[in-house]
Amino acid sequence: MSSGPEADFARSCVPSITSSGHRAALLTEDGVRIEAAYTPRRPMIPGPAPHTRAARDGLAIVLAHGFTGALERPALRRAAAAFSQHADVITFSFRGHGGSGGRSTVGDREVLDLAAAVRWARSLGHRRVATVGFSMGGSVVLRHAALHGRPAPLYGQGAHEERTGAYADTVVSVSAPARWYYRGTAPMRRVHWAVTRPAGRLVSRLGLRTRIHSEDWDPVPLSPTEAAPLISPTPLLLVHGDRDPYFPLDHPRMLMSAADPSSTELWIEPGFGHAENAADAELLARIAGWITRQAAPAG
Repeated sequence: MSSGPEADFARSCVPSITSSGHRAALLTEDGVRIEAAYTPRRPMIPGPAPHTRAARDGLAIVLAHGFTGALERPALRRAAAAFSQHADVITFSFRGHGGSGGRSTVGDREVLDLAAAVRWARSLGHRRVATVGFSMGGSVVLRHAALHGRPAPLYGQGAHEERTGAYADTVVSVSAPARWYYRGTAPMRRVHWAVTRPAGRLVSRLGLRTRIHSEDWDPVPLSPTEAAPLISPTPLLLVHGDRDPYFPLDHPRMLMSAADPSSTELWIEPGFGHAENAADAELLARIAGWITRQAAPAG
């Protein structure tokens, strides 16, 4: 869907974006309303306010949080602040999380939520969009990149797709699983209890503001490892910690083995734990630096 309610809504909000940012409600392709926020670039070096239309023509980074995260969670806000030193940033809450509607499908239909956020970034004027996902969000950015490749111009529609398309120009997946139904660690066994048991879903809803769909996947979505080879030639960065309590190092290595080595990098981070909650300022800055180098004009 290259245009539609969410794109029209986003375009109507362009004049109101200021140096303090903007909130929006985005409508996904399947009709779920998603809360989103726009944070303009705030570089460390003082300079002119970066919220003009010309500034928005450049790079935007869209952040996809982990399971039970949300737009207002401190870890995601900290990540957004770090990335906003390098580019404009869009954050949002996946379906079933925070103030968004619907119920979580734990990485399946969340691809539609990310697509709505990317379309919003393009409708605001950004010609280059990077997606950065953490944990569940890390699996979502991989599947999103595989399913929403850069469109080929067709009958003069290429320019329109450049402005409104849901594709990512650069992808970063942090602490992502390589395969579904993994129960090899105690934290993942707790996650499966929260997702598959009525009592677990009740605890998630009341304690974590995460509303989980009760039905099993049907069909089972493309796995992260199956998605990885479909992303090329889009630049892909895989980031994983050697102290990740959820997914051991065979997960990033499986993803790297499946991906195209000519367009993919793997960083194994010593001492790093899991996802946005464990990502410190130094790691976030290095990821942002990698993204901006990928976004730099050739030559």
